[in-house]
Amino acid sequence: MDSVEQFIAEGGRVLIVPGWRDSGPTHWQSRWHRRYPGSERLVQADWEHPHAADWVVALRHKIAESTAPTLLIAHSLGCVTVAHWAALAGGHHPVVAALLVAPADVARPHAPVEFRGFLPLPHRRLDFPSVLIASDNDEACSAERASQLADTWGSRLVMLRGVGHINVDSGHGPWPLGRQWLRRLAREQLREEPLPLSLAA
Repeated sequence: MDSVEQFIAEGGRVLIVPGWRDSGPTHWQSRWHRRYPGSERLVQADWEHPHAADWVVALRHKIAESTAPTLLIAHSLGCVTVAHWAALAGGHHPVVAALLVAPADVARPHAPVEFRGFLPLPHRRLDFPSVLIASDNDEACSAERASQLADTWGSRLVMLRGVGHINVDSGHGPWPLGRQWLRRLAREQLREEPLPLSLAA
């Protein structure tokens, strides 16, 4: 039993928050959902035409279904949705940590028109530990912007080289490196250990 399975077995909740157009069956989020049978997944009413208010409300309702300590796993526009929800929640929630992967820069030039409703982004530090994993060649979010988001959200930044948007198109199916960070987040909650500076720590 790894630390994520143990977290779930001890009453914790793992909630997957996909981004725009959902995550297909071979995406790492979907693989992790199958890997951890006790995990849950947020379902949006419209994946193709995201409406910010609807997406945030859906996340709020999903989180409110349980008072169990909750670990979020968000990707792309899902990360932005988490940031908006956290700013509105005001600390009254069961979320204990989040893994934020390849956040979408909704303010970037040529961003999909559907993303405009997510502006402006809240300038508020998340009130739970988080790790933001980004790539230095992600077309959806530059390395500089990812660093700014990590600083704004108070997230530990992990900058990877040349891995794109960290999705199926960039060659990420099981994505074992990401699961290492997920396990560390779960272990931190189980044992109250601070996250190391690197995976080698």
